[in-house]
Amino acid sequence: MKTANLYAGLGDNSLEWGGDVTAVEYTQAIADVYQSNHKNHKVFVTDAHQFLLDRGHEFDFIWSSPPCQSHSRFTRSGRNRTPRYPDMRLYEEILFLMHDFRGLWVVENVRPYYEPLIEPAAVIGRHVFWSNLDGLEGVEDIKSPPDFINKANLQASEELKEWHGIEYDGSIYYEGNHDPCQVLRNCVHRSVGAQIMDLALNQWGEV
Repeated sequence: MKTANLYAGLGDNSLEWGGDVTAVEYTQAIADVYQSNHKNHKVFVTDAHQFLLDRGHEFDFIWSSPPCQSHSRFTRSGRNRTPRYPDMRLYEEILFLMHDFRGLWVVENVRPYYEPLIEPAAVIGRHVFWSNLDGLEGVEDIKSPPDFINKANLQASEELKEWHGIEYDGSIYYEGNHDPCQVLRNCVHRSVGAQIMDLALNQWGEV
């Protein structure tokens, strides 16, 4: 089965995936960590949104995790937040996969501050999933470490690296963010990713 892992990030979700996996990540430093932790995966540093449109048809299973910050309830908290539009690429990809992709697919994001515009297939912990997989609602959540959402210092980032099973030296910051834990909080735990991959493998060839 050929799998695409779009907006791959550090790749905790795919640590236990086997087979033919292609990861797409926009930020070089994050892609480098992904590659170092996934020796057998092919990694492209490019725009995952355009990659899906151009090359999605090459894959049997697509996992996509579009940027979540503009949908997050956490981003809207606090007096000094900057007004921003929600990033509608999330729904563009869901609709594209629903209507124009013949394989199996999952789109993941955080629980939004609004009622989802398209009904999700499952809510697992702090993550929302849209998918054509059967049985997604039965995936077991992995409880986050205490005060997970507020972890924001170097010691906390080391704790999250260990919890996720991701190895790299120092900290990664992106898009002007100065929180060393942000890139780690974006991850889906490898156990959840493994359970979803098992569903995909069992249903491969049925769509």
